[in-house]
Amino acid sequence: MKELIISQTFSTPGVVFNPKSGELKIEGRSIPENPDDLYLKLLEWIHGYFKKPAELTRIIVKLEYVNSGSSKFLLEIFRTLKRYHDEGKESVVEWYFEEEDESIMELGGHFESTTGLPFNMHIIY
Repeated sequence: MKELIISQTFSTPGVVFNPKSGELKIEGRSIPENPDDLYLKLLEWIHGYFKKPAELTRIIVKLEYVNSGSSKFLLEIFRTLKRYHDEGKESVVEWYFEEEDESIMELGGHFESTTGLPFNMHIIY
């Protein structure tokens, strides 16, 4: 399976999904007008990846802003990861947020409590 790389723009996050290392990185701002244009590609890649995943899949999320449409798709990504996790394909989320950014911190906590997927919360100083 090929690595998925999508360049960051003003309204969409940068994405680097590496099937060999099992690191799936999403970083930047996620406020696209049509979030399905981006996130359906990510979900399709994830389903293909889990046919032969790395021993541990780490999704590394460093978002500075997320609109409601993106939030819906992120939740779907985490629910998908949780289904694979429950099948024995170990996954963990590394959720990064700036020290004073309560909304992104709370969003990570919401995703963790909603999905039951393991989250590690990291403060960016």
